Amino acid sequence: PEQCFLCTRMPTRQRKHRKERGGEHCGNGRIGKHRKHCSGRGNAGGQHMHRIAFDKYHPGYFGKVGMRHFHYKKNPYHCPTVNIDKIWSMVGLEERKAFAKKTDGTVPLIDVTEFGFFKVIGKGKLPQQPIAVKAKLFSKQAEEKIKAAGGVCILRA
Repeated sequence: PEQCFLCTRMPTRQRKHRKERGGEHCGNGRIGKHRKHCSGRGNAGGQHMHRIAFDKYHPGYFGKVGMRHFHYKKNPYHCPTVNIDKIWSMVGLEERKAFAKKTDGTVPLIDVTEFGFFKVIGKGKLPQQPIAVKAKLFSKQAEEKIKAAGGVCILRA
């Protein structure tokens, strides 16, 4: 059977506070006194009486930084990226091997926007097999690596 929370806790008669009831201050001291909120509630006094602590433990808590952008729209800045080392995985291994065997110079055309990416960036290595990549944007490094492998970069709107 489940034990209830009240059954497992210490009996009230054994609590420290029962012994302190006879004393005058109940463990809160005679000099400091047990008053309500002597230094303010919450983060009060961050720029006044608690300034040293705020400056020491939370530097830069107050103030502003940067420029404001009124009516920020996410759509114009939406630009998912893909690295060139992931591009061949969009074709698949079987198709890649099939294009490697071809001698007529045909290369696979990969439109990364069909996979939800807008920009191709240059992390990783490409195998020395030509490829045609179609995207809205290319980084300089990605373009260099694709062309070094014998491929082409095609821009699309």
